[in-house]
Amino acid sequence: MIESDWDDWLVRDVADATPDGVAIWYLGCNGFVLKGSEGTTVFIDPYLGLGDPPRTIRMIPVPFDPADVAAADAVLATHEHTDHVHGPSQAPILEATDATFYGPDDSVAVAREEEAWTDDWDVSDEQLTEVAEGDTLEIGEFTVHVEVANDPDATHPVSYVIDHDAGTFFHGGDTKPTDEFERLGDEYDIDLAALAFGTVGRIPDKQTREPKRTRWYNDENQLIECAAAIDADRLLPSHWDMWKGLTADPTTLHHHARSFDSPRDLEIVEIGDRVDL
Repeated sequence: MIESDWDDWLVRDVADATPDGVAIWYLGCNGFVLKGSEGTTVFIDPYLGLGDPPRTIRMIPVPFDPADVAAADAVLATHEHTDHVHGPSQAPILEATDATFYGPDDSVAVAREEEAWTDDWDVSDEQLTEVAEGDTLEIGEFTVHVEVANDPDATHPVSYVIDHDAGTFFHGGDTKPTDEFERLGDEYDIDLAALAFGTVGRIPDKQTREPKRTRWYNDENQLIECAAAIDADRLLPSHWDMWKGLTADPTTLHHHARSFDSPRDLEIVEIGDRVDL
């Protein structure tokens, strides 16, 4: 059961918002919620768990109880890892709102088989929808393009390009650089890109629990390489706040981005912050 450190103020902030274009709240880790001017609300990778202490230790507040969410049209997952597909975080949103969960095959398999969302929550099988690279989804006022991602630690990661009249948002999941990103830069006019950023640390191995040198996310140079390849106007670093031993300082990215044409601006946000397209 999820217990929030913040009561329901963030959920109320989303519910009460009437953006002119698209409002985007950072939920910490790699989670976001988007709300359009017509009220369409989409969650991406919301994770409200505590990790697996002492291996993975959450370093930020749990920003809301998913049972408090009263309006959502979709929950998107980028890949199958626990901090991206998590029944206690996401199934209550589907249960309360009849939203649809979209994810690649292995992400849907976690929800349907490993975590049995349809057994443990009032979630129907029809609410779990598999997507693949090249798919296009129409979710209210948003057009969502399912695109490639390069995350060697995941079995089938994807990224999302989300179009709206107000602009285009890119969520890369935990992707690292890939040659495919130049194609995305040519095909889409990306206004804001969220890309996973972190440091290298010693994290207990999943099996042996012995400390092991671990790199899960982009370093400074990789992050700017991704943003430059997709020609993003604005870069929002994510995931840097989450795990003990892998946190980072996103303000250092100013030095790495300074000589590049893209990204033109850095959006340095903390959990609970809102930015707009």
